Amino acid sequence: MITRREKTPIMHRIVEHNGVVYFGGVLADNLNGVSMGSQTTQICAKLDKLLAHVGSDKSKLISATLFITDMSQKQEMNEAWTSWLEAQDLPTRATIGVSDLGQDALIEVVVTAVK
Repeated sequence: MITRREKTPIMHRIVEHNGVVYFGGVLADNLNGVSMGSQTTQICAKLDKLLAHVGSDKSKLISATLFITDMSQKQEMNEAWTSWLEAQDLPTRATIGVSDLGQDALIEVVVTAVK
């Protein structure tokens, strides 16, 4: 059975199937003049809440794709990311450079987790 949650005009933010939970892209709430590290920290806090909402947590992440607009800020993003996750719980990950994520957005994160 497929469970879909938080419908928007173009997607569901969360889709679950066979104990695997797929999350749509997550952006920080405060974007104006905020660094990529700060935006990453905000996103991680949002992910904590989203994961808890479906009965999971960050230790159960299996995959992450991070879209960033400035590769020169990747180290700052990595520091925020690795301070949020325990080393033994790091998921597979890809970081992809993109030209634009919308006004003031520097990073968008897509994750998949198990329950």
